[in-house]
Amino acid sequence: MEFVIPQKLLQIDVDILRSQLRYHKKRVLVTKEFSFDAAHHLYAYNGKCVGLHGHTYRLLVTVSAVPDDIGLAIDFSDLKRIVKQCVVDRLDHQYLNAVLPPMNTTAENMVVWIYEQIASALETEGFQIRMERVLLWETPTSCAEITREEMEES
Repeated sequence: MEFVIPQKLLQIDVDILRSQLRYHKKRVLVTKEFSFDAAHHLYAYNGKCVGLHGHTYRLLVTVSAVPDDIGLAIDFSDLKRIVKQCVVDRLDHQYLNAVLPPMNTTAENMVVWIYEQIASALETEGFQIRMERVLLWETPTSCAEITREEMEES
């Protein structure tokens, strides 16, 4: 297959109509990945994580919406800004036991708190978008997950 260099950029209202920008009206999932480093310890626990230790957390945030008239559900930069402001910047290089609400700083507890923070920020900013899922990896092979369905059950 040969690569062809475009001779001109296609122009809106010349080569494509505005009404053609949105290809469909299906709800789509949009996911963005983040990471942060933090320290914590677990209370009332007699295993390996009882002492102070740290992790490089990996966070996946998934939202959904029907794309707008130009075909966007949410701009990736908006999702990045919101998650960074309400979660990553608050937790990165922090002692989680001191900065999170009173809780055992397990991935299972943290993932629900993270979901709540992002959902609240999206609503406050007026986005017509639905939170779908948050996954939080504590190690490369271990994660906790919460979905919209589980959040709505309680």
